[in-house]
Amino acid sequence: MRVKVAVVVLSCVFMFGCGGGSSPQVGGGTIAAPTVSTRDAQNGAVIVSLASTVQGATIFYTVDGSTPSTLSQTYQASFLVASNVTVQAIALLDLATSKVTSASFSPNIPSGTLVWSDEFSNNTGADAQPDPAIWTYDTGNSGFGNNELENYCAWGSSTSPCSTTDPSEYVGTDGYLHIWARQPSPGVYTSARLKSQGLFSFQYGRLEFRALVPEAQGFWPAVWLLGNNIVNVNWPACGEMDVLERVNAAGSPDWNAGSIHGTGFTGGTGLGVQYDFPNGETAAQWHTYGMIWKPGSVQYYIDDPLNIYASFTPSSLAVLSGAVWPFDAGQSNFLIVNLAIGGSWPGAPDQTTPFPSEMLVDYVRIYTN
Repeated sequence: MRVKVAVVVLSCVFMFGCGGGSSPQVGGGTIAAPTVSTRDAQNGAVIVSLASTVQGATIFYTVDGSTPSTLSQTYQASFLVASNVTVQAIALLDLATSKVTSASFSPNIPSGTLVWSDEFSNNTGADAQPDPAIWTYDTGNSGFGNNELENYCAWGSSTSPCSTTDPSEYVGTDGYLHIWARQPSPGVYTSARLKSQGLFSFQYGRLEFRALVPEAQGFWPAVWLLGNNIVNVNWPACGEMDVLERVNAAGSPDWNAGSIHGTGFTGGTGLGVQYDFPNGETAAQWHTYGMIWKPGSVQYYIDDPLNIYASFTPSSLAVLSGAVWPFDAGQSNFLIVNLAIGGSWPGAPDQTTPFPSEMLVDYVRIYTN
């Protein structure tokens, strides 16, 4: 099914915006309105991009049909549209603003339809770069707020201790994303943290990925999401949703933690539920991990969308003084996949920790609710 697009831009052409030209007028006035462009996702869904021809302009937008203002979300990255929505946007530079660009989408996609995925396909015959249209990287060894020990390496980095000979991440010819934890020298560790920030994001839907993680002292694999608005409101106000997260060696029973974080509920006051795998199963085996994100609700499951083990709503915050539900503020979220080493939660690796070790991801998929 092709997406149906109806556009009204205050009597201006859809792809070219409107307003008072491409340059702001001195002392206020108007500037050119943002443009809206799309590219196909899957099964009628599209990925929407906003842009301004005015250098330095900020784009504010809404997806609920309301008129955008400076209190609306700022545009940070392309976002998935898989439901019937109206996107409205304005551009602002200093005291000059634009007219409103409006684009209505009516894909009418049935619930449970696959609308976006990265299958980590690779037919090159050699290990390949993760799709640069989706994935970028956090890099360095700053501890990332958790006293982590690893040096995160981007694809292609040869800056010591990173190595192009032994890359920290790649898409293998086996069709898996590989993230390697390595110890190139005593006390020095390398790994990777991939993210879709600035490239791809989504709001609402069922996120699912299939993964196999290493389990040993000091390992901290995770797949999680942050709001695009982190650049404006910082963490934790942007919201954090942790779909896969666990530390150290396999437990008995083995487990995964699903949690959410926001203003007033972080760290020890965060909201989380531990899922215990059935007897004989571990996280070091292949499992599917899922999140169902709807207005007013975040749920987690493992291996079956009907196997929901954690449900959070705004009422979950009632017992937490000052807690603010951050997941319905209008922002899309970006994806993060990483394998941390050490840190405040797991502690450091020890002599039992095997290096190198790898985390594998088979696919990342988004379905309609």
